[in-house]
This record gives sequence, structure tokens and C-alpha cells, in this order.
Amino acid sequence: MSGPVLADTGGLLKALARTPDSKPSFPEYQVALATASTVIVPALVLAEVDYFLRENRAAMRKLVAEIFDPKTRYQYELPLPSDLVRALEFDAKFKELNLGLVDGTVAALSERRSVYRVLTSDRRDFGAIRVGPHFSRVLELLP
Repeated sequence: MSGPVLADTGGLLKALARTPDSKPSFPEYQVALATASTVIVPALVLAEVDYFLRENRAAMRKLVAEIFDPKTRYQYELPLPSDLVRALEFDAKFKELNLGLVDGTVAALSERRSVYRVLTSDRRDFGAIRVGPHFSRVLELLP
């Protein structure tokens, strides 16, 4: 088992994607998800995942059931008002990235929870973001 990881929308979707014969479509994402000691799912990420799974309601129901099953390693994380404020600060600081609220919240939760590993397919944005009081801490991108 590796340490905790924050799930971003693209990373979570890739980790859950399956081929028609039920094999992982992106095995490296699935392994990163499966080996994390804790998978933190920000509430805004879950809402965005729901949007992308609007044609696959069974997959969304399964994901929600897993996230809220106390026997799993998932932790659902509601944003605090301070996280939303910090997300907007990230959006302003890294304005050329056009982060938006969801990615900004992932960065804010990373700071608050001191979890710097992010399961993401968005290497451009999360590779450029720096977190911490002086915007000096890089994020470890998985896979």
C-alpha cells in the first residue's frame, strides 16, 4: 500500500474505466487507485464525475456506493468555505491555466489535508500548480 491520494476527475474516471471485457482501460490509473492507503474524493470532483457518467448511471451508482461504504479506503471530502476561498486564490495565482473551482479545490484540499499526491490525467495544470503558504510545494502526479 502506498500513502493517501487525492482523486481528480480525469484520474478517477480513467481508474474506473473498463474495456468491454471488464479489464481496466488504463491499468496504471487503476493500480494507483487500488494501492493508495486512502483515496480522498472531493465533493466537487464527484459532481464532475457524475456529469461525465451521465450515460452510465450504473457505474455512478457503484462508485457512490463504494465511496460511502465504511469498509473501503475512500473518504468523501466536502469543501470548507476556506477551501473555496483558497481555490479562487489558486485560480487567480495561476490565471493562465484557467483552473476553475474544481481543480482549485483539489489544490486547496491538498494543502489542508497535507496530501500532495494527486491521481490525475491533467498533467498540464497540476504539474504547474504549487501549493503551500508560499506556493512552493509541487504535487506528485499519479500515475
